[in-house]
Amino acid sequence: MSDSKDYQLDALDSENKKVPTEVTELPDESDNARSTSPASAWTVLVQGVALFSDGYNVQIMGYMQTVMAKLYPNELTSSLKTRLSNSILVGEVIGMLLFGLCIDRFGRRVGIIATTVFLVLGIVLSTAATGNTVTGMFWMMIVSRGLAGIGAGGEYAVCTAQALETADSNHQLRARRGLLVTISTNLAIVSGFVGSSIVAIIVIAAYGNKASVGIWRVCFGIGIFLPLTIFFFRMRLLDSTQYRKHAIQTNIPYMLALRKYWRPLLGCSLAWFLYDFVVYPFNLLAPTLVSGFTKNPTLLQSVGWSALINAFAIPGAIVGGFLTDYIGRRQTYALGWGIVVVLGFVIGGARFPLGNVFPLFVVLYGFFQSFLSVGPGDCNFLVASESFPTPLRGHFLGFAAAVGKAGSAIGTTVLTIALNSFENPTNGQQVLFLVGSGISLLGTLVVIFMIPNHPPTLEEGDAKFREYLEENGYDTSAMGLTGKY
Repeated sequence: MSDSKDYQLDALDSENKKVPTEVTELPDESDNARSTSPASAWTVLVQGVALFSDGYNVQIMGYMQTVMAKLYPNELTSSLKTRLSNSILVGEVIGMLLFGLCIDRFGRRVGIIATTVFLVLGIVLSTAATGNTVTGMFWMMIVSRGLAGIGAGGEYAVCTAQALETADSNHQLRARRGLLVTISTNLAIVSGFVGSSIVAIIVIAAYGNKASVGIWRVCFGIGIFLPLTIFFFRMRLLDSTQYRKHAIQTNIPYMLALRKYWRPLLGCSLAWFLYDFVVYPFNLLAPTLVSGFTKNPTLLQSVGWSALINAFAIPGAIVGGFLTDYIGRRQTYALGWGIVVVLGFVIGGARFPLGNVFPLFVVLYGFFQSFLSVGPGDCNFLVASESFPTPLRGHFLGFAAAVGKAGSAIGTTVLTIALNSFENPTNGQQVLFLVGSGISLLGTLVVIFMIPNHPPTLEEGDAKFREYLEENGYDTSAMGLTGKY
């Protein structure tokens, strides 16, 4: 019923303005007006290219640390390894918070420009990292990857908000909103993880399977191409119709919004924190976990096996995308995480027997990664963007993602220490899977009791928020950008 009413309003508005109902942006009546194009699956999915780049740039460090450990065995201490892994994650937290605010106040397009600048600058500096000492070079790399992280973190808010609002712009896209958004977010990022492993394998093979400075410089530098390639195309995409209709750029009602949305904000933030606490350490430590089965593995063996394991997340992301539209967001969330709980306990409990059956370990570990992607991997982005109104979507989405990224930094530190605290590596791996399973069980409970059902349309959620503001004495007459262009 609400869909029908929305379409009638859209049709009336379009008749008055002579704009087709499927156009994703409101008309620009200024002298410098830019043309817009009808919403399509392509305009949704293009957002995923930027997040693919983010996944690549985050994960490539895990593989390059294997190379660096052979090049700089004395200088690359455990503390420097942790800082190298966490620097981009810390930058991402800053970027998520900063650009979450930015895209609500100044528009989605402004965020595209600023995030790309930070990302490209950070990649260039980390690729060219140097110093009077090896330790100095590492510190330049740490700072540079932090800058890249600010841009990458900002893309979480920018890309997810733009993808969701575009996917809700007409009836045909809305029917596949869950699938389109999950492809543009989680699938893009995990594909970036796998892409980084493929690049690492090719470059290592080109260097004759021997550690070389050129390997990490080439692999870092390749990360610059995608963000630059799509930058000019993304610049042509204007802010979504939903944002232009409901934006609040001044006098933002923070307290009223928190009073209404504190529960989903807490639920989304906790769920994302627990997911990243598990998934990022397991991605970064994949070469270490697999190398425990082989004495003195080559670079290609370490990277190749971990690439295979991480590749299991791709079919998981695709299956999860279909399930979000078919059985619902919360149900997909809980289902995926529940299966991860079982798999984690099985792998942890049977870790010693699995030591004699390496292929079975790889398959079980792969399914562990796959169902992490089916449930929380897909639903974190989707639920955290659908649960909040358009005027504050960037704020709340950015905050939830930042809390999640803090979980990845903390999880990487804690689980790495746990893994290294055992003389027998197998004992450490056993504890790792049991802890990951326990965290996943807690995440399943958070989803069941704190995650809301998604609104059928974004307009329905935005209309309820506007009504709530009016009931509490907030002047809504200045909401939206119509008439300001």
